[in-house]
Amino acid sequence: MNRASLDKQPTEVAAMFDAVAAKYDLTNDVLALGLNRRWRTEVARAVAARPGERVLDLAAGTGTSSLPFVENGAYTVPCDFSQGMLREGRRRTPWLPFVAGDAARLPFRDASFDAVTISFGLRNVRDTDAALREMLRVTRPGGRLVVCEFSHPVWAPFRTAYSEYLMRALPSVARRVSSAPDAYVYLAESIRAWPDQPALAARLQDAGWRRVAWRDLSGGIVALHRGRRP
Repeated sequence: MNRASLDKQPTEVAAMFDAVAAKYDLTNDVLALGLNRRWRTEVARAVAARPGERVLDLAAGTGTSSLPFVENGAYTVPCDFSQGMLREGRRRTPWLPFVAGDAARLPFRDASFDAVTISFGLRNVRDTDAALREMLRVTRPGGRLVVCEFSHPVWAPFRTAYSEYLMRALPSVARRVSSAPDAYVYLAESIRAWPDQPALAARLQDAGWRRVAWRDLSGGIVALHRGRRP
């Protein structure tokens, strides 16, 4: 578990995301300087969804992250624990099969999906290791996992500047564009407390995933971790 998640109960985290749902995608565009669109494209390439496959998109929020998999012909289930996010998603794309669910206790049968992915949500799960095991459980043998999450910049001077941005500039910008700016103080803290790339890879392996690897995006601001179910 990461320190920031321990400071909040799951109901508190869900309420926080409920509060930011209306402007969540807009706020992300602003805070990430548009880089989140590139990251989403890289996730879609890593998942490599194909027609006829079943994809589980966890922490899907309003469903924006699910659309590339649908466009590739995969049956895609957006799943999130925030009712506010789900309501906003259903309002925008009522044809997507949104499901409410906790990543640590997924409401799906064993081996239900060809691929499972989670973007910028794993660090908000109270029990990270339980969530990774649950993702393994619902993935078919040979299926794949893609985790896109904020990480640690690999160049030390940039890492220092990035940490300053997280704790100073990010909450300030959020106050101008977000419907619940205080939530972004928590989000900044959760990013800074999150394990680095090798540490997260080790946790994937401990959960039972194999062929674990990662790739840095934007100098390590974000990392794509991948794994296969044996």
